[in-house]
Amino acid sequence: MSGPSLQKLDAHRAIHEAAFHEAKELTELLQKLFDERKETLCLGVAEALIESWEQRTLAHAESEEESFYDQKSRENNGELAEMIAMLKRDHHILRTIVHDAKKLLERHKKVTGTIIHHFQALLVVVQIHSRDEEKYLLHDH
Repeated sequence: MSGPSLQKLDAHRAIHEAAFHEAKELTELLQKLFDERKETLCLGVAEALIESWEQRTLAHAESEEESFYDQKSRENNGELAEMIAMLKRDHHILRTIVHDAKKLLERHKKVTGTIIHHFQALLVVVQIHSRDEEKYLLHDH
């Protein structure tokens, strides 16, 4: 059985929104510092962004996959299997983008335009993912 904050739309949405807004603000700050060519500050913000994605969004995704998705599938007699597979795929994509951004940062030892694009892509993917998850798993269907 998954925790109560995963079961209730408002609580689940609050988790999504808090993680998203933190990542969005850090991404915007990173872009600003990058544009101002403040490489040392950029590096620190990029490292904080990776930590944010790993500790908030990806940790949340893991907890969803551990029990929440299976529970929702059982409650709906497997009718949500395709949607749950898509949501798990979203999680895989998020993990891959974070991993790739982290590796690029380690290789270059500075923030590049490509790394910023990775962080911007994460924001788009997680917005779509959260919208679909809330629509299909946290509303009556």
